Amino acid sequence: MARVDGRRADELRLIKMRRGFTKAPAGSVLIKTGRTHVLCTATVEEGVPKWRQDSGLGWVTAEYEMLPSSTGERRARNRGGKIDGRTQEIQRLIGRSLRAVVDMKRLGERTIWLDCDVLQADGGTRTAGITGAYVALAEAVRKLRAKRLIESNPIMDSVAAVSVGLVRGKVLLDLCYEEDKDADVDFNVVQTGRGRYVEVQGAAEAGTFSQAQMTKILSMAGKGLRKLRKIQEETLGK
Repeated sequence: MARVDGRRADELRLIKMRRGFTKAPAGSVLIKTGRTHVLCTATVEEGVPKWRQDSGLGWVTAEYEMLPSSTGERRARNRGGKIDGRTQEIQRLIGRSLRAVVDMKRLGERTIWLDCDVLQADGGTRTAGITGAYVALAEAVRKLRAKRLIESNPIMDSVAAVSVGLVRGKVLLDLCYEEDKDADVDFNVVQTGRGRYVEVQGAAEAGTFSQAQMTKILSMAGKGLRKLRKIQEETLGK
């Protein structure tokens, strides 16, 4: 089956990361996965939420938003303080994914905010957000260490995410929007650099899927995630 953009079934979209895209936050990266563009920033604040005070532990949390012009139709800005269910689900996923690789004791009582703003959407915004947010987080931690605000690196491993879907009976890696909307099965796979799963979100949109298909989906995700980790490493440098 020919893909809409001519890729092989197991081929990622063209991935580009530009670290230090904005100068104000402690860490930032613009990640482009095909036509999906997400700006990920990391901001460090001294102190933690009330429920975590005096614990000696830090906190990592995330917020996610799609800009009004990120899709074909204008999206209204969130001015009332309430967020829709999809947005809440995605930002919680990003936060969980990054917390999975951070030693909060080493971070100390400070909070790192990871903001993922979708500039342009063409499928896979949550997976791009996780993959880019890790780079922004790593850059912010480097600056904390350079200033000797923390003694040792609290990041225990890398983390990245990718989508895989079953489209007309074919397993495809890194779905664009046209593929995603037609997928019979849609998975988002979050994995650490050591190959440990943080989260696997998968559901059949129509019908069911077999054990063999699920195994193939996870295998293809692993292949894509290894490539993403290499790009993260190249973006961060030594």
